[in-house]
Amino acid sequence: MTATGLMLPSRAARPRSVSRLAASAAAVDGGVMSNPEVLAWLDRRRHEHAQRVEQVPFAALRGWGFDEQTGDLRHASGRFFSVHGLRVRSDFGPVAAWSQPIIRQPEIGLLGIALRDFDGVPHLLMQAKSEPGNVNGVQLSPTVQATKSNYRRVHGGSAVPYVKLFRHSAPDSVVADVLQSEQGSWFLHKRNRNVIVEVGPEAKAGEDFAWLTLGQVHALLRQDNLINMDARTVLSCLPDWRQEDTQRALHADREIRSWITRRRAEQEIEVVPIGLAETVGWHRTADEVAHEQALYFKVVAVDVSSRRREVPSWSQPLLEPHGMGIVALFIRRVDGVPHALLRARAEPGFLDVVELGPTVQCVPENYAHLPTADQPPYLAEALARAGGAGYDVVLSEEGGRFRNAQSRYLIIEVESDFPAVSDDFRWVTPCQLDELLRYDHHVNVQARTLVAALRAL
Repeated sequence: MTATGLMLPSRAARPRSVSRLAASAAAVDGGVMSNPEVLAWLDRRRHEHAQRVEQVPFAALRGWGFDEQTGDLRHASGRFFSVHGLRVRSDFGPVAAWSQPIIRQPEIGLLGIALRDFDGVPHLLMQAKSEPGNVNGVQLSPTVQATKSNYRRVHGGSAVPYVKLFRHSAPDSVVADVLQSEQGSWFLHKRNRNVIVEVGPEAKAGEDFAWLTLGQVHALLRQDNLINMDARTVLSCLPDWRQEDTQRALHADREIRSWITRRRAEQEIEVVPIGLAETVGWHRTADEVAHEQALYFKVVAVDVSSRRREVPSWSQPLLEPHGMGIVALFIRRVDGVPHALLRARAEPGFLDVVELGPTVQCVPENYAHLPTADQPPYLAEALARAGGAGYDVVLSEEGGRFRNAQSRYLIIEVESDFPAVSDDFRWVTPCQLDELLRYDHHVNVQARTLVAALRAL
C-alpha cells in the first residue's frame, strides 16, 4: 500500500529477473561482451550497415503520391503512414490557433526488448539498426522495432527477427507491457506497444544483435546519438529497481492522479483533421512542404538503399525539424528525496489531451520572434544552468519518420526551494514516475527519455 492507500503491483509477483536489475545496472564493465568487444561490434555494424540516403523531389517517390483532392501524401498500399493536415485551437501555449501537417499512422507499432539471465545477471538484447533519418547511421535500438505493416511484411521483404518472442510471449514472462505515445506535435494519435519479456537460452544474438548489461546500456546512453528513441522509451518502462522512501513525496499519489485528470478535463484543445492542401501558412513545392516563415519543420522526400534492412531499397517522406530541441528536467531534493518537475502538456496529437512532459520541451528558434512573456517557462533558466547539468547529451528522435531530428537532453539539479510557477507543473518522485509508466499515455516520449537517463546517472 502507498501512503494514500492505493494498492501498487507487487514487486514479488514480477518475473524473477526484475529483482536482479540492480546487479545488471552495476555491471558497467561488461557481461557476455566486454566493453571493448561492444565497441568493436558497433564499428563492424556501422561498416556493414552503410546506407545511401538522398533527398529527392516528391515526383521521384516510389509508391507514394499526393491525393488530387485533399493534397494528403499517402502510400499506394494504404498502409505504413500518411501526411495529413490538422487545424488546432488550444489554450496551451502562446498561440491560440494554427494549422499544420501531421503524420497519421493508425496502426500500433511494436517496440520490444528481450531480457535474459547470464550467470544470474539480466542482459538486454539490443539491435544495431540504421534508419534513413539518423544523423549518424547506426544507433542501438530495441530487439524489435517494427510497425504492424513491417512485421506483417506488407513491403514484401524479409521477416522481422525475434518478433514472435513478443507477439506470443507467456504471461509470466512479461516484465512490462504498455501502450505509449510518440511526439504529439508531429504524430496524430500515434501509439506503440512498449514490451519487455524474459526469455531463455533459446534466444540467441544474431550478428546485428548483442546481449548488454543495463550498466553497459546506461554508459552508452551518456554518449551523443547512440541509443535511439525507441530503445529509450522501452528502457523507461523497466521497473525502477532503486529503493526510495515513498512516504516523503511532496504530493501524494492520489493528488498527482487527480491533477492529471483535472488538467485533461479542463484543458481546451480542439483538433480537426483537414486536407494537407488546406493548411494555412504552409506551401508545397516540388521538393518540400514547408512553413512560409521557415519555422517548425518541413516534409521532404528521400530515396534509400541499404544492405541490412527488410528490403534493399525504398523511398519515403520524412519530417525534418528546423533547429535543435531543448528538453530539460529540473530535479530538486525534498527531505533528501529527489523530485522531478514535470509539466502537464497538451499537444494536438495526444490521444487523451494531456501527458506529462519535461520541465522544458521546445525548439528555441520557433519562439525567437515572440515577446519575452511568450517564451516557454523555464527555458531561460535551463539554458543559463546548462553548464552545470548532471546530464547533457544530444539524442536523435525517431529516424524512421524524422530527418536529422535532434534534441539536447538536460538533467539539472536546482535548489530545494525552487518553485513551480503554475498549475501546469508538479514535483513528482522517481517512484511516482515508475508507477505512472505502468499506465498508457501518462508520460510523454521526451520525458520517458529523461526517466531512462535519470536512472543511468
